[in-house]
Amino acid sequence: MHIKTNSEDAISFNQLYEDYQTRFVNFANTYVRDWNVAEDITTEALIYYWENRNTLSEVSNIPAYILTIIKNKSLNYLRHLQIEEEHSENVRKYNEWELNTRIVSLDACEPYELLVKEMHELIRQTLNNLPERTRKIFIMSRYENKSYKEIAALMNMTTKGVDFHIGKALKMLQINLKDYFPFFLYFFMKPH
Repeated sequence: MHIKTNSEDAISFNQLYEDYQTRFVNFANTYVRDWNVAEDITTEALIYYWENRNTLSEVSNIPAYILTIIKNKSLNYLRHLQIEEEHSENVRKYNEWELNTRIVSLDACEPYELLVKEMHELIRQTLNNLPERTRKIFIMSRYENKSYKEIAALMNMTTKGVDFHIGKALKMLQINLKDYFPFFLYFFMKPH
């Protein structure tokens, strides 16, 4: 079939469209497996041919030329799908890895250990911020298990003075460990 370039162009184009459109769409659909996409590719190929028909050297087999355009557009579409699929697969693999990491991390997590670790850090910071004398007295009482009498003798002070420093340390710890109050009571509150 030869398409004319005069006033009969529209009639020739419509005839070409009617003669080959269904075959072209079926060809494209065989590969892209989406009827709407196949129709779009066919329409784009026909329009491309139509818009460039005057710049082409004499094409002896116009349907074969258009079919080649459809083939190339279908290949581009499928390659684009392939890239999207690879990207989706990479995203899916990353999401799966990230989810597995969270599961393993949470499974290995021991809340009690986390609380104790946080509490110990707060205690360390609080004790470091106490005056030197108060810190020493508190450490002798709670960590070295010395009685108020023993501490008073070692620090050259009265038991009332020891009680004052212990009270001062406990007050600071109570403020800083307010979120861990049950632990605070268990670990630090003991009789004289």
